[in-house]
Amino acid sequence: MIEVRSVEQVRAAEERAFAQVPEGSLMQRAAFALAVSTARLLDDLLGGVAGSRVVLLVGSGNNGGDALWAGAMLADRGCRVDAVCVADRWHAEGAAALAARGGRLHRWDGSADLAGVIADADVVLDGILGIGGSGPLRAPAAEAVGSIDGAAVIAVDVPSGVDADTGLADATAVRADLTVTFGAAKPGLLVAPGRLHSGLVHIIDIGLQFDDEPAAVCLEEVDAAAWFPEPAEADYKYSRGVVGLAVGSALYRGAALLATAAARHANVGMVRLLDRADGVGPLVVGDLPDVVIDGAAPVHQTRADAWACGSGFPGTADDEATVLAVLDTTGPAVLDAGALTIVAESAEVRRRVAERSEAGLVTVLTPHEGEFARLQPDVDLASTGRIAAALVAAAELHCIVVLKGPGTVVAAPSGAVFLDTEGTPALATAGSGDVLTGILGSVLAGAWATSQRDDADLVEAVAAGVWLHGCAGRLAETDGPVTATDIAGHVGAAVNVVRFGGAA
Repeated sequence: MIEVRSVEQVRAAEERAFAQVPEGSLMQRAAFALAVSTARLLDDLLGGVAGSRVVLLVGSGNNGGDALWAGAMLADRGCRVDAVCVADRWHAEGAAALAARGGRLHRWDGSADLAGVIADADVVLDGILGIGGSGPLRAPAAEAVGSIDGAAVIAVDVPSGVDADTGLADATAVRADLTVTFGAAKPGLLVAPGRLHSGLVHIIDIGLQFDDEPAAVCLEEVDAAAWFPEPAEADYKYSRGVVGLAVGSALYRGAALLATAAARHANVGMVRLLDRADGVGPLVVGDLPDVVIDGAAPVHQTRADAWACGSGFPGTADDEATVLAVLDTTGPAVLDAGALTIVAESAEVRRRVAERSEAGLVTVLTPHEGEFARLQPDVDLASTGRIAAALVAAAELHCIVVLKGPGTVVAAPSGAVFLDTEGTPALATAGSGDVLTGILGSVLAGAWATSQRDDADLVEAVAAGVWLHGCAGRLAETDGPVTATDIAGHVGAAVNVVRFGGAA
């Protein structure tokens, strides 16, 4: 797992390190890694390092010092390095080192000549603000950033203008192609809108030690693999988990096909579809004959270990009865799409979710931002940030919240947070959420069937399902523009990636 650390945690670890290592050594480690990353990028872009044009945009803090020292190292390798200071001072030792190696130092004056120096760069290193920065960039920093014209941009630790904890950012924030971050990943680099400003993120170990739990974690392939094991010799269909689906409607039949198709390949032994006498069940079985349809109330379908509900529901009174029937079961339940509309509007449904939580039963809600606004009208994502907002919703609604979007957030009432790094824009297609719902139902059914039932297990299982959805999307996009049908069709291949390794 990748541990994600808050600004407070990083600051505390730095203070401990400062007391144990020689002064300046952390900066030298960071600067060396930054210089190496820049040289690699220059080599990829230009076929070499010598003769390239590097511009450093620096502020007054240690972030600017990292950039200046890295610039000195790049000057040693034959780069033309110009440092442009947008503050009233710069890191003295770093500036002296750059000057001693032939680098040029400037103070931003707004002149066309200096703007031209920035515009002519091959690579710009953004060392204006570090992890302590917040709020929009102001003049003169915003003016200097506005002069970047086509150069590759490397952010030092965090793109200036991005809040390292929340990811909040506006249009003035630097848009980096690569962020070289030190000590640990920061939350704001991994969730929108900060994720959209960070580009690729390289985490550099500079020797920081942490003595507390991370603010969040990101699953990697090896972590997801634990939730999609190969069948054992003694396994049979029921031992591998059975997922029940209450999905689709006469109006949205395709949602049932997408959710069911995904669930079948997400490593369970059986998929059962609730027959609501709306014509959806026979349609699904006609296409997917291994699926069992059953019109009995979910609570009486005792073979089902977990249920997923709501994809393709228009949100009618009949749908509310189905949601309540699913919530009457005694295993995990996933609520999506139309079921979320019902959660937002029905006090009875919210009460039932809370009762399930008190009984130790997990309910998962999977809103996108529009659905989240209906579920939590008093929580403003634009000012709170996605992580904090998801945690508030998880606590108030007594459920695991999967807040979908760039850097999907999985938050539990316990305060546990998982951030997804596997998903790509390929998932932004109609019906993709239905695919995710089927996957989540299956991974929870598998966990329940194998007695992995405590809250910590189940929230990680949900995060693994989100990871698998992203992996399936990556596999699908290798064949061209992606539809939800393509994502569902690659779920089985994604399971093989986590089981046997491979690249998605």
